[in-house]
Amino acid sequence: MRFNKGFTLAEVLVTLGIIGVVSAMTVPTLMQNYVTQLHKVYNEVSQAMVQYQNDRNALNLREAGLTSQAAWDAMVPQYFKTVQKCDNSLTPCFPATTSYKKMSGVALTETVYDVRTSYVLASGASVRFNYTVSGNRICHVQVDVNGKKGPNILGRDLFTLSIYSDGTVDENGTSAPVSEADRNTAFTAGCNGATGDNVYGCFGKILNDNWQMTY
Repeated sequence: MRFNKGFTLAEVLVTLGIIGVVSAMTVPTLMQNYVTQLHKVYNEVSQAMVQYQNDRNALNLREAGLTSQAAWDAMVPQYFKTVQKCDNSLTPCFPATTSYKKMSGVALTETVYDVRTSYVLASGASVRFNYTVSGNRICHVQVDVNGKKGPNILGRDLFTLSIYSDGTVDENGTSAPVSEADRNTAFTAGCNGATGDNVYGCFGKILNDNWQMTY
């Protein structure tokens, strides 16, 4: 007699069930690890801004002298523990821009990544400070919480923070604190949006949800 080797339907279903259970247990933990790393960077940036102001007896960051890209580039190595510096370049501190996507699968456009000096912090996170003024906002900070490692997805390990003249770190806007409604609007248009040229909203959504990744 001749027998064909293979898996029964029951065996396949049991295996898929086990994979599903393991995934359900692992994914939330992984997402919260990203948030934990993001929170560390947020604290580090916030503390550095306060210290920078205090060291110069200034009322705000503008008065303290952070009024140009060169000033921001000079500040970072003094107030952050960095292990790598990429002069006037994203790589190799960050992965190639073409590797980044949104949660929808849309690729981020390279125009998002103006060439700036980038750094890897002692925590392993990659950061780049982009001096750009709108109202009281004076800088964007792009953060990849686990550096060059994947998944390289906006809203998972890649986030954009905004720094305001008073040292507040919040979602993108013209003044801080940014309202909950405006943070939700930024999330819909950017983090959860369909185009690759808007990298805002993910950080604000996490702030709204008390440092939880609920999306």
